[in-house]
Amino acid sequence: MRCAALLALTLPVLGGCLERTITITSEPPGAIVVLNDEEIGRTPVETGFRYFGVYDVRLNREGYEPITTEREAVAPIWEYPVIDLFAIAAPWRIKTEIDWHFDLEKLPEAGTAESMEAESELFDRARSLRDASRGE
Repeated sequence: MRCAALLALTLPVLGGCLERTITITSEPPGAIVVLNDEEIGRTPVETGFRYFGVYDVRLNREGYEPITTEREAVAPIWEYPVIDLFAIAAPWRIKTEIDWHFDLEKLPEAGTAESMEAESELFDRARSLRDASRGE
C-alpha cells in the first residue's frame, strides 16, 4: 500500500509533460485575435491552453469584415481520463497542436454600389428586428 502511494506521488515528478497550443492564422494575416474575451495578439499567433472544449474566437482587421465564431478544441485520445495519467507519467514531452484558420472578407469601399447595397440590407435587417421586438 505504501509503495503504491509513493509511486503515485513520484510518477508525475519523474515523467515528461503535456504541452497544448492553439495556432490561429488568417488570410490576410495581421488580424487582432480575441480568444474567450482575452486579446492574444495578431495572426499568425500561438497560445497555450488548459482545457479542451468550445472557445469563443473573434478576429478583427481594419478594412475587413470582423469574424465572431466558436471553435472546438477536441481532445486527442491521450488526453482522455485515465489514459492522461499515463501520458503525464511518460518520460517524454507530448505536444497537442490545434490549428484554426480564418479567411477575412474585405469590406466594400464606401460610395460604391456594393457598399450602398450592403448598407441598405443592414438597415432592412435592423428595421425587421426592431419591428419583431415591438410585436409588429
